[in-house]
Amino acid sequence: MFDQQLEAARTYCSAAQTALKARLEGQRIDAHQRAGHGFAWVATSVAALEAVAQWQARSGSALDAQIARLAFAETLAQLVGGLPMGQNEIFRPADLGLAAAARVLAVACADVLDADHAETRAAVAEALAAGQWPSDGLGDSDLDTIRDQFRRFTDAQILPHAHKWHLANDLIPDATVRAMAGLGTFGVCIPEEFGGLGLGKLVMCVVTEELSRGWIGAGSLGTRSEIAGELIVLGGTEAQKAQWLPRIASGEVLPTAVFTEPDTGSDLGSLQTRARHDANGWVIDGAKTWITHAARSDMMTLLARTLPDAKGYAGLSMLLVPKPRGTKADPFPAPGMTGSEIEVLGYRGMREYALQFDGLRAPADALLGGEEGQGFKHLMRTFEGARIQTAARAVGVARRALELGLDYALARKQFGQAIIRFPRVADKLAMSAVDMVLSRELTYAAARAKDSGKRCDIEAGMAKLLAARAAWTNADAALQIHGGNGYALEYEISRVLCDARILNIFEGAGEIQAQVIARGLLEGRN
Repeated sequence: MFDQQLEAARTYCSAAQTALKARLEGQRIDAHQRAGHGFAWVATSVAALEAVAQWQARSGSALDAQIARLAFAETLAQLVGGLPMGQNEIFRPADLGLAAAARVLAVACADVLDADHAETRAAVAEALAAGQWPSDGLGDSDLDTIRDQFRRFTDAQILPHAHKWHLANDLIPDATVRAMAGLGTFGVCIPEEFGGLGLGKLVMCVVTEELSRGWIGAGSLGTRSEIAGELIVLGGTEAQKAQWLPRIASGEVLPTAVFTEPDTGSDLGSLQTRARHDANGWVIDGAKTWITHAARSDMMTLLARTLPDAKGYAGLSMLLVPKPRGTKADPFPAPGMTGSEIEVLGYRGMREYALQFDGLRAPADALLGGEEGQGFKHLMRTFEGARIQTAARAVGVARRALELGLDYALARKQFGQAIIRFPRVADKLAMSAVDMVLSRELTYAAARAKDSGKRCDIEAGMAKLLAARAAWTNADAALQIHGGNGYALEYEISRVLCDARILNIFEGAGEIQAQVIARGLLEGRN
């Protein structure tokens, strides 16, 4: 249905890549970030169109065809006129000398670009108002059953309580965590021999998406176990696998990732936390920050410098550090470890902490894989999965924002009619559905690539880059539909907006994703 437009878009992307290579001429991409990151956005947009075209071809429903048409119309228009890399950063063809290529693209796609899509947007909004939703079937009855199971769980046990938990800055209740464990949330990708479900990243995406639709904290809680489980599966000794994986899969052990340090951000090669080995095990000194779920966790996957004479990444090792679970009265009972909560706008339910280590002890067998200097390599193996999971969280947030905007637009009456009857409101809802589908299908494509066993850092970066933008734009649009009420804490959309904002920052900020995508494509990784 969109073969001609896709081919034209691919040609434009190829022209952008050629232009960027010529622009760099041996220089580092950092010297031309706007051009490099703009190319990354071009490539991401084209990849999203490919994913949506495949989705629409499998479906064949009228609503899906309308959404696909709007996705192509809007994305092609952005390629020709300007891609939003940020609220005030628009990448335009002239930024990379692509004006002529953009004109060729415009001519090739004139039938889509020159059409008036108002009726299509109105039809999508009408379908949503009537209770229809874009198809989300995966062509596998088992996967669709898993989605239905977690959707029903979210509707019953997360959505009715999430906003109250958020306002009180409560942790996700232990009873809810146990119920999530009972569904297999924490062992989706852990091999069956270690008590997990032994399923793939696509399944984990579905689980994360549905839980995050209820509350991003619920989806993110599963991601903690996913990261720890993957680290141990890929890099742990057989003894470490036997010790930790069954307990993570069952929910008995709640892990936390302890990587980031003050003032280092994404520059992991500059980490300063030290771990030294003595006769009784490991001794850890240093500071970490933005550590999610640190108090209630039972084990830390901790990145530390164990080889002080080795520069950069070479001196880093990953440790599996057991710790006693904290309580409200004593959040950090482990000797040698203290922490303070970082108060945040959203993304609550697990809480964020700054941690200090002063002689914290870890057992002799804590070194992941039993070999020093491999910490950064261990961590890099998880980046793909973690970023795909973050994209799935963003898809869930994007859908919840659309649900809230739709419900409010149907219920709110102004000038004698529901506000969904006003074209600007209907347009926001229609395009929110389009953005959700674009990011969802790109995320699923990344998950499928990961499940196939191929390297997919580019695909993972693309999925996170686009889905984070979709979550924010959908939340912002839904709050605008609410008007002044959206700014009131009592309305759920106020929480969803705050939750959405973090997605473009953690697990690698949007700028980092664009850098990864551009570098990878220039180097021929695909």
